[in-house]
Amino acid sequence: MMNNSSNNKGNPQNNGFFNKNPIFIFAVFAIAIIVIFKGLFDGNTSFSGMLNGRETHKNIPYSELKKLIEGGQINQVSIGQTTIKAVSSAQNTVYSAKKVNDPELVSLLDSKNIAYGAYSETNWFTDILFSWVLPVFIFFSIWMFLASRMQKNMGGSILGIGSSKKLVNSEKPKVKFNDVAGVEEAKEEVKEIVDFLKYPERYIKLGAKIPKGLLLVGPPGTGKTLLAKAVAGEADVPFFSVSGSSFIEMFVGVGASRVRDLFENAKKEAPAIVFIDEIDAIGKSRAASGMMGGNDEREQTLNQLLAEMDGFGTESSPVIVLAATNRPEVLDAALLRPGRFDRQVLVDKPDFKGRCDILKVHMKDVKISPEVKVEDIARLTAGLAGADLANIINEAALLAGRDSKKHVEQNDLVEAVERAIAGLEKKSRRISDKEKKIVTYHECGHALIAETTKGAKKVSKVSVIPRGLAALGYTLNTPEENKFLMQKHELIAEVDVLLGGRAAEEVFIGEISTGASNDLERATDIIKAMISMYGMSEIAGLMVLEKQRNTFLSGGQTIKDYSEKTAESLDEYVKKTLDERYKDVKNTLSAYKGAIETMVTALYEEETIEGAKVREIIKNYEKENNLSSRLQEIEENTKE
Repeated sequence: MMNNSSNNKGNPQNNGFFNKNPIFIFAVFAIAIIVIFKGLFDGNTSFSGMLNGRETHKNIPYSELKKLIEGGQINQVSIGQTTIKAVSSAQNTVYSAKKVNDPELVSLLDSKNIAYGAYSETNWFTDILFSWVLPVFIFFSIWMFLASRMQKNMGGSILGIGSSKKLVNSEKPKVKFNDVAGVEEAKEEVKEIVDFLKYPERYIKLGAKIPKGLLLVGPPGTGKTLLAKAVAGEADVPFFSVSGSSFIEMFVGVGASRVRDLFENAKKEAPAIVFIDEIDAIGKSRAASGMMGGNDEREQTLNQLLAEMDGFGTESSPVIVLAATNRPEVLDAALLRPGRFDRQVLVDKPDFKGRCDILKVHMKDVKISPEVKVEDIARLTAGLAGADLANIINEAALLAGRDSKKHVEQNDLVEAVERAIAGLEKKSRRISDKEKKIVTYHECGHALIAETTKGAKKVSKVSVIPRGLAALGYTLNTPEENKFLMQKHELIAEVDVLLGGRAAEEVFIGEISTGASNDLERATDIIKAMISMYGMSEIAGLMVLEKQRNTFLSGGQTIKDYSEKTAESLDEYVKKTLDERYKDVKNTLSAYKGAIETMVTALYEEETIEGAKVREIIKNYEKENNLSSRLQEIEENTKE
């Protein structure tokens, strides 16, 4: 083995640099020839006075050369662009002097009867070589060298633009189902894929065919990629992952070539899993190609993907294609038909139990205080995805490390949640006492309406410490659990809470400010949605006036389909409803005037109060004033 190794090293056809770079050898050889020619032709051969070639060369000032000419010691003079050379045959010497602008020189040479003429200081051959041939050759050599490097790195085709070698990540993931939490239903859906990859003969005997493609659908950050890796990790098979955008280039046909390469590599490693992330980048409906037609790079790539999914067999060499997207509605129908991505698995945002499990998974590698209550953090993070929860744990660890703590404590986690929801605290942002008073009443108005309105989210914290880009204060409302449906009274309650801040300013300060702009915008949107999308008003009845195109991405495009007359009626109804709710909110605040004042005093001094203290203030006020307990009524209705 050692002899073979040494022979290979000496073999000129192996890894020698010069064997793989003939252009480099040719360049060195050409430069050497040029240097030789330059030396041969740059010598001065214009002097007929040189008799033996053993003359002495001297550099002298022009004034001394002129004196030699006047003294008759010079036989021949040659005048160049910058240099004058003179031959003295008597002394067997060639004198060189820097040329100066002397109009009398020619007259002097004529008077002394000295032969003179012009000579070129450079040779025509070297002029052409160094001015034209060599620069072009060097540029071409550099270009070929870079092209060969790109070809080597990108996998073999010209400039590597058609290969997917560097675009595909091939690995055997170590992620298991135990590392994926909060998506139990999705894990159950993909377990049969794992079973088939492990024991294909069990299904082949029965004549069953496993789906070739499985589409993971869900909002960003819910763990679609992690779940795909867990499938490969549980099955212990190669995992080829690539992004959908990696197939698209400006050259038509390149994407299709990369699709072919991807599936060829997967077949060689079968059984294997191919994972295409953000498949909507290449899988958009071909019917939406527009005026430019459908014969573009994206369509060519999609056609090749469809052909490849039809072409390989799962019985002899099982290759299963997993794909992920948060926009399933834009995918081409041919991609979703039976035999391709005919099975869709929803990877949604986690519920309360799921958030608890996800938090525990990410807490494994973090030193957490034993006093930390995961359930309390899970309640504060309703509506957040798995990626958000992972970021919260990391942010809490950074906060604890900044304070030189030995463990991550509960207050670190709560602060991390508030940072994720409301933004960073702006302690350096100074506001006047007048503005602080306005903000305090505003936030206390939100908090009191939230705690005294049926269907509203409970208050977790009220603060007048500025956070984020523009918030001078905030009221943190968190639901006990994720809500997939909202009843009409719950939507109305949300509107009331949003109006509570502006109403508190008017009732207790006597003048309104600009601080409620976002609250009013959100309240208006909720009322409009109740009318135009949810059929919760008599103005439109059950007729849907607007459609939301994207259910997974918040703020998706809305399609409006109603007349101008309907629009006027809608505007009037929205205004009327908002006025009615605003009036009711002001009445509630007036009834709880003492509670508001107590709450404002505490919040102004402490700058932050917890939801438990808000509820305590309200209950004490109701007892002192013999008011019926709105809180008790709300709790009873919630239980029912």
